[in-house]
Amino acid sequence: MSAANTIAALRFAPLVPLWLLGLLALAALIVLAPALWRRARGVWWRLAAFLVLLLWLAGPRLVQETRQGLSDIGLLVIDHSASMAIGERAALADAARARLVEDAAKFPDLELRSVIVPDTGHDGTQLFAAARRALADIPESRRAGIIAITDGEVHDIPAKPDWGGAPLQVLIPAKGEETDRSLRVLEAPGYGIVGRSVTLRVEIDDLGVARPARETALTLRRDGEPPRVLQAPIGHPYDIEIPITRAGPSVIDLQAAPLPGAVTALNARAVVTINGVRDRLRVLLVSGEPHPGERTWRRLLKADPAVDLVHFTILRPPEKDDLTPLNELALIAFPVRELFQVKINQFDLIILDRFQSRGILPMIYLQNIADYVRRGGALLMSVGPEFAGPGSLSATPLADILPAEPAEGEDAVVNGAFRPQVTALGERHPVTAALPGWHEGAAPAWGSWYRHIAVGEGHGQVVMQTPDGQPLLLLDHVGKGRVALLLSDQIWLWSRGHQGGGPQAELLRRVAHWLMKEPELEENALSARIEDGRLSIESRSLAAHPPGAVTVTDPEGRKSTVALSETAPGRATATLPASVPGVWRADADGRTAFAAAAGGDPLEMADLRATATKLAPLVAASGGSIHWLDPDGAPALRRTEPDARGAGAHWIGLRRNHDHIVTGIAALPLLPNVAALAIILALMLIAWRQEGR
Repeated sequence: MSAANTIAALRFAPLVPLWLLGLLALAALIVLAPALWRRARGVWWRLAAFLVLLLWLAGPRLVQETRQGLSDIGLLVIDHSASMAIGERAALADAARARLVEDAAKFPDLELRSVIVPDTGHDGTQLFAAARRALADIPESRRAGIIAITDGEVHDIPAKPDWGGAPLQVLIPAKGEETDRSLRVLEAPGYGIVGRSVTLRVEIDDLGVARPARETALTLRRDGEPPRVLQAPIGHPYDIEIPITRAGPSVIDLQAAPLPGAVTALNARAVVTINGVRDRLRVLLVSGEPHPGERTWRRLLKADPAVDLVHFTILRPPEKDDLTPLNELALIAFPVRELFQVKINQFDLIILDRFQSRGILPMIYLQNIADYVRRGGALLMSVGPEFAGPGSLSATPLADILPAEPAEGEDAVVNGAFRPQVTALGERHPVTAALPGWHEGAAPAWGSWYRHIAVGEGHGQVVMQTPDGQPLLLLDHVGKGRVALLLSDQIWLWSRGHQGGGPQAELLRRVAHWLMKEPELEENALSARIEDGRLSIESRSLAAHPPGAVTVTDPEGRKSTVALSETAPGRATATLPASVPGVWRADADGRTAFAAAAGGDPLEMADLRATATKLAPLVAASGGSIHWLDPDGAPALRRTEPDARGAGAHWIGLRRNHDHIVTGIAALPLLPNVAALAIILALMLIAWRQEGR
């Protein structure tokens, strides 16, 4: 508050109602009118007497008020949204705030309140919403004005000033109107079918440029592959074809060539994640002699609606001819050439279930299967006693891709009850890690099998074994493809619930997906993802000692080393904040993973220029001004009268409202009753004497 002062004023407190006072004045005028017309003697004294009477009835008083002045309140609104972190904006804003606070302290009748506009993360810069919340506590009669320190990118601008007529002064931390290049993704599918292409639709805009170029270079990077440079138009949508070559997420990094003089390169970059999925898994299942587990395979594969199953069962070999007429045999012949030569590459997985070489498939077709695997195909073999017999596939061209061969002699087929076990390697392998019913150091809670095939020395990954250490499930990489060998035909017992059953469906599902290179089942892989502003990294490794650290490269090229913590055998994780939008890269032991971080607030990041264009109409309507903080800093702060100019070239004003509260009142009657009566009588006496002459 300012100092107290005393103000004197003449006021009236009528002794009678105003209408009666007016009526008396009219009556006096009517009575005196004839005398005034004839200019009779003493009429002016009688008029004076009536005037004194009316003045007395009006109750004139000399009133003295003691007033306490109230200080005015100005609002300093500081924009802390994401766009204010660009370049030197934050530093310029802090310097301007410090100067304004210092200037405001020089005025004893001014209080300057500061309000921070936070980064909402989804609604853009809500500057006036923050100002309204602060103005709700300030009486309108004390509002001196609003000073806003912002880059001008405000997303809740009202149609007209709604804060009581005080001026709006805007300070922008820049040299002047800025330009920027914006790359927007108009359409981007979340997933794509492996083997097909998806279409990205983007648009490049040059903001604040009077005459933009017709086109510019657009660089496309995909999961660290060599960049691909395209020529994209400016100001028009542009379609880009992206082939989906593998399952799992692919990070697409798009970057337009920088615009000379642009405020930042952030908006010229966009990141899209496309998840590759398989349309339908095409599986070829060829069963040998009928056995109890054959139906288990068929039920398992037919239960999955995403699987297209082609199943053939060899009911008898060619040499067993019972002279059945041809018209009573099968309606269709076994399409050997079509399946194993013409269309073999169309299958995602080939399963040979207890199949043996008995002349049904010529050696050239078995060689085709081996070549199919080397080119990237997948082969799963479930074998029984036939694998150790004379028709064993280990004596065919498939032997070169199998991870093991049957042992020699009669001991190759081992009969007897046993419970399958997960090996130490299998506890780290995604195919068998954490299988339901398996706990390290405890007996498996699975039913028994009763036969397996012994093998000699082999290669590949032994992930399941018998209690005496004999391999039971082997996985192997062959060329670009993969092979799995299950050395028992007894897994069907689990599906029947024998002795409590076992995880038959889950195990076979994992094996099939590992064979088809599903990313979540890669045994030596590094993966990364960003959720809720944090980068999560997971390392899967078959090594007994997984990597202890990972090197992280952020979108701006800064590198840091993050320690990995082992969470399960073969699995280690790490997390760290990922606030910078763009592509993040993680490297560990020659493996690389990418993750995409989107911009925090699409509305806030859509236009990062410092501009006065958006706020100019509102500022003009309020009587305020706009000033650029670079290079001169904040303008001087002055106090202005309500009808005076609100700003100048190097200064801004906050209105002086002269608001106050009354602390005391003293009233002195100017015409006391006795004095009024005496004056009236004296005037009437003088008028009577004048008229008597």
